[in-house]
Amino acid sequence: MKMIPEAVDKIIVHLIQQNYLNEERFAKAFVRGKFRIKKWGKNRLTRELKFREISKYSIDAALKEIDLDDYYKTLDELTKKRIDEVREKNQLKKKKKVADYLLYRGWESHLVYQKLNEYL
Repeated sequence: MKMIPEAVDKIIVHLIQQNYLNEERFAKAFVRGKFRIKKWGKNRLTRELKFREISKYSIDAALKEIDLDDYYKTLDELTKKRIDEVREKNQLKKKKKVADYLLYRGWESHLVYQKLNEYL
């Protein structure tokens, strides 16, 4: 906005004091939204927040917002849905395609392979 640096600093300080600029609040909202809407796993959420230069403390606090029962239920639903969508006759190729999809979305590898062994 072509303001002098002193004015910019004063405005930013005021926004932080009034809690308009809050890193932790942003991280929590980001995690809740991306998990609920895009069904991202914790790895992807962490990676995206680190990319936005959010502190480790805020990332850890935000990830605690996810209920573990919902987390496992979402992984289960996502795995079933993707298994039904993949039209591959070879079981190994099908397993790899589903695993790649889930890993790209940020789900932990041990959880992904546990679910795949359960269903395939």
